[in-house]
Amino acid sequence: MRVLRQTILITLLAVQGAAWAEDVVDEKNIGMELARDLASEAILACRESGYSVSAVVVDKHGNQRVALRDDFASKFTLQIAEEKANATIMSGLKSGDFRAQRGDIRPELNHVDGILMMVGGVPIVSGGARIGAIGVSGAPGGEKDEACALKALSNLEERLAF
Repeated sequence: MRVLRQTILITLLAVQGAAWAEDVVDEKNIGMELARDLASEAILACRESGYSVSAVVVDKHGNQRVALRDDFASKFTLQIAEEKANATIMSGLKSGDFRAQRGDIRPELNHVDGILMMVGGVPIVSGGARIGAIGVSGAPGGEKDEACALKALSNLEERLAF
């Protein structure tokens, strides 16, 4: 009986110790400066093509880090860009790829507050870890929004490769 009690006590301590080990978590996440620069680069990339857009960067949890709207972009492009980025956070994929793969539930997902199943959201990856997402809205077509986000990531690639 004593051995059984000791075994139970050791098991409980091991389980409780494992739970305490998760009390403090270190994680990679996007910083404000990088988020700001990515949003700015995306807007400039679209501007070069003649499009006035908004770019929103969210962190790995979907919290908005930066929202920028070009001079002639509609105010609604801010919301759309953020919701594209959030769809990317939810799926881990480009929002357009997620949209294409989940045609079975796409209409339902468009009714979830804060996400929008449209092309234009792209994951931000650093050192193999997803640290956020960027969403762009306002160009005439999501594929153009996505191209601007990808160009921004390419332009700042050296800052993401750590």
